[in-house]
Amino acid sequence: MRRGVLAFVIAISFFSCSAAIIDRIAIIVGDNIIKDSDIDRDLRITEFLNEQPLTLTNATRKAAADRLINQMLIRHEIRTGEYPFASLEQAKQELNALIIHRYKNHLAFEHALQRYGITEQELEIYFQWQLTVLDFINARFKPAVYITGQQIRKYYSEHAAALEREYPGQSFDQLRDRIRDILTGEQVNEEFFGWLNQQRGSAKIRYLDASLQ
Repeated sequence: MRRGVLAFVIAISFFSCSAAIIDRIAIIVGDNIIKDSDIDRDLRITEFLNEQPLTLTNATRKAAADRLINQMLIRHEIRTGEYPFASLEQAKQELNALIIHRYKNHLAFEHALQRYGITEQELEIYFQWQLTVLDFINARFKPAVYITGQQIRKYYSEHAAALEREYPGQSFDQLRDRIRDILTGEQVNEEFFGWLNQQRGSAKIRYLDASLQ
């Protein structure tokens, strides 16, 4: 599985609805809407992937709504910047990797889907969006990151014990590229979250469901 940035951005607005859900508009972000069914589905998928008990509370719904607001802002940037979308085939590969890693067979996977009230197709769409976001973050923010040799040396000094435990016997020169990747990832995240906070600060967000604020 590809390493994600953080779970909060790994969300997508779905447009199918279930007969068991009253599909009201919960939030308006600019010209886009987030429905109750979107929130419910994001919550179920997130807790499924995190292997957490399904908990449909105001707190978990609020967290899901927050992720979907972020998703709306990221989607707008991807579209206006004409960043590419990941293919469904890539998404299926990610999902298959999850199934192989976590379940004994496909039947066990299907039973888990039933417990959380989600479908395999919804997971494929989720993974397609996740890959799209990761590619966007790398393309949009990684080019601005520059890691100096001094930063690498400092990280090595400050984390020497942990590095030795994880990579016993490896020298500084052997770990240099790995440390550079770690520091690059941290700075990319910092750039991304700074941008996202700016977008949220300037976005017009209306909560039709006050419990989600």
